[in-house]
Amino acid sequence: MSAGGGQRGVLLFDFGGTLDADGIAWKDRFYDVWREEVDDGPRERFDRAFYAADDALVGAIPADLPLTETIRRLACGIGRELAAGGAAAERAGSRFASESLHTLARRAPLLARLASRYRLGIVSNFYGNLAAACEEAGIGRYFVATIDSVDVGCVKPDARIFHAALERLDASPAEAVFVGDSPVRDMAGARAIGMRHVLLRPASGKRLSLCCSGDREIQTLEQLPKALA
Repeated sequence: MSAGGGQRGVLLFDFGGTLDADGIAWKDRFYDVWREEVDDGPRERFDRAFYAADDALVGAIPADLPLTETIRRLACGIGRELAAGGAAAERAGSRFASESLHTLARRAPLLARLASRYRLGIVSNFYGNLAAACEEAGIGRYFVATIDSVDVGCVKPDARIFHAALERLDASPAEAVFVGDSPVRDMAGARAIGMRHVLLRPASGKRLSLCCSGDREIQTLEQLPKALA
């Protein structure tokens, strides 16, 4: 499944849930942290609070805001929605950020290896500060393009955000492979423009339906080079 450009094909990644965790979305990770650090309230109530806090940040924060502060603001927003104490929300956000940065730092050797073979890019439904988040995490140097949904004006699975990434990388869909953790946003979006795709799903996670015959599935990002071979 080598990317179509051979030695310098294109490899695109989702960010949250893919680069910073092995297939676990931010909402799900935050809920687990929140249960342990704040309270074990109903999942439905937490999900509503997360979506409200998440939506409030989109396009409303500075482009140079680092990842740690982004997560802190998200945690505080969740806390306000749930009427939780500020200190507890800060504690949950700090733990979430620490775990994210630890995983991203652990990705560096893999990304360096991949960057020697592929032109790398990120396509993310983010807040408008994706590049700054990657710089704080120490992975920005590996990516030729970081495509933030706020800058493009649309979100995955909209074909325009994928085409924006390919245009930045001067590549066609046939020359690229997309790696993500969401069948709906990542896999279906890539499929719609004729781009090959690899689903990242944790071994302990819920079984997800692959969207195309012959799709590759990995349980950790470290398995990606073998899946691309």
